[in-house]
Amino acid sequence: MDKYIEILKKNNQEHLLTYMEKASKEQLEVLKKQIDSIDFEELAKLYQISTQSKDKAVEGLIIEHIKFTDKYGIPEEKFNSLKNIGEEIIKSGKYAAVTMAGGQGTRLGHTGPKGTFWLNVKNGPKFLFQILAESLEKSNKEFNVTVPWYIMTSTDNNDETVKFFEEHDYFGYGKDNVRFFTQNNLPILDEDGKLMVEEDYSIKVAADGNGCIYKAMKMQGILDDMKKRGIEWVFVGNVDNAILDMCDPVLLGLTVSEGNEIGCKSIVKRDPHEKVGAFCKKNGKPGVIEYTELPDEMAEERDEEGELLFGEASINHNLYKVSAIEKIADKKLPYHSAYKKQNYLGIDGKLVSATEPNSYKYEAYIFDGFGFFDDMSILRGRREEDFAPVKNRTGEDSPETAIALYNAKYNL
Repeated sequence: MDKYIEILKKNNQEHLLTYMEKASKEQLEVLKKQIDSIDFEELAKLYQISTQSKDKAVEGLIIEHIKFTDKYGIPEEKFNSLKNIGEEIIKSGKYAAVTMAGGQGTRLGHTGPKGTFWLNVKNGPKFLFQILAESLEKSNKEFNVTVPWYIMTSTDNNDETVKFFEEHDYFGYGKDNVRFFTQNNLPILDEDGKLMVEEDYSIKVAADGNGCIYKAMKMQGILDDMKKRGIEWVFVGNVDNAILDMCDPVLLGLTVSEGNEIGCKSIVKRDPHEKVGAFCKKNGKPGVIEYTELPDEMAEERDEEGELLFGEASINHNLYKVSAIEKIADKKLPYHSAYKKQNYLGIDGKLVSATEPNSYKYEAYIFDGFGFFDDMSILRGRREEDFAPVKNRTGEDSPETAIALYNAKYNL
């Protein structure tokens, strides 16, 4: 124990010693392994960003408007040309889809992986995973191809997700066409920068954000698998978008024609303070600024035509060349702090149920990978055709709004 006493005291985490004294032999071994794996220097840096202001988050950055192409403003001849470029790539079998599905359905009052949540749409109750599978199948028939489907889970929900797919026969998509991989975790800190503990005496951790996808795809052989299949372009999107089109040939054609390795679809923000990230340029490089980091004055800024300068909302509709993912996988992305509510095991051995936010979790954001490139393509779509998120139990971005958008898109 001398080693752990020294480590914990040195890093101002000696409260863990009390838990180590109370833990069973098996629990103690888990705790030791967790402590051995923690980069305490990195953890201290993460805690420093937890209490910074919005102004601090953009300090030293030149934030500028970024150009975009309105899908519905493209002249017909050019539109058809872009569409043909994209269609040829998809038909040639050089295209794959990735779904980020590491989250749980807790905010929706659902027990289990978020992708197992179902929506009562007019053509019958459908799981979110099922909706995505059906969308891919529609594209497969349209382009006479089978798009390989990769699904990123978390250590919390991977086993349950795989079992769910097996129980539902992969929704007819075929086991050989679906592959799972997991994202990593980072410790959660309380408001004083202390590590928190679970009921089983393990250190509380949470998935380290969708920005970890690049490294996870490299480390777990996903990129190698794609290259073996001849994949050159990869779509990456969220599991909780009920009307997500993972095979938009126009976005692909636009990205290719502009000579970029990354392309994204945007929609117009509802209002300056909608809780979505906005596309922008940061110090001359493409990126997204989160709503939590965008100062109010900038969020409300408009151009001469009255449009918001930072009004192109990121909806996690992302397209990459495989070479771009490989490049980002070798880079270190910054982490962002999120103030969350967490239950934890008190020092007295009793469970503390949180009623208010009391902790910080740390996430890398997928869009921070954009900044390693000089430019990217942005195609403005429409909310009613591209974005029906299922995030809140009621109100905006809830099952109710997603069902309405799904039914309207498919004329049900």
